[in-house]
Amino acid sequence: MRCPHCGHEENKVVDSRPSQDGNSVRRRRECLGCHKRFTTYEYVEHVALTIIKSDGRHEPYDRTKLLHGLKLACNKRPISSKQMESIADDVEATLNSRFRSEISSQDVGELVMAKLRETDEIAYVRFASVYRKFKDKSEFLEELRRMLGE
Repeated sequence: MRCPHCGHEENKVVDSRPSQDGNSVRRRRECLGCHKRFTTYEYVEHVALTIIKSDGRHEPYDRTKLLHGLKLACNKRPISSKQMESIADDVEATLNSRFRSEISSQDVGELVMAKLRETDEIAYVRFASVYRKFKDKSEFLEELRRMLGE
């Protein structure tokens, strides 16, 4: 790393501590050339997730799409925006913990449904009806029976 003052490439770390948000490490460095100090931040680099759609297309993961689907499923239900954000955070954390850069949309949908099922059964059924593409009321009733049987 080059010194921002003189451009010298050698420096030493004087102090290291986690940042306030806990998502980075703040390091105070001293240039071995000019002896001036400067601060750097170290972050974890997240690999960009790619979603493999059911028709085989690849598209970048988009949190706003996930939140939009959650908002539609949770419309007029006692679920706050904070809870929806938390569900999205949990789904993203699970996806990132799998250490894969490509995830099927089916896997994402299953994770969302599992979280919605724990949160609100009506929102779960709404999401499932769109996600699983129920063709008629018999498929809808079958899902309800499965829920009631458990």
